[in-house]
Amino acid sequence: MKLKITAQVHREGKWFVAFCPEFPEANGQGETVEDCVQSLRDAIDLLLEDRREDAIRAMSKDTQVLELA
Repeated sequence: MKLKITAQVHREGKWFVAFCPEFPEANGQGETVEDCVQSLRDAIDLLLEDRREDAIRAMSKDTQVLELA
């Protein structure tokens, strides 16, 4: 599944920093724009994985869990 999200990238000294309005808890940084955006992707992946685990733990035992690919 592809998810379109917004990356806001700006330069701070020698570093690039990225934020995502859809996931304000996630941010990325790197010495190049490409590294910065990959860092943001990794942060969003970790955030989604954590949220999914929390949601599954909160479900009742008779809830069916399906994965969307």
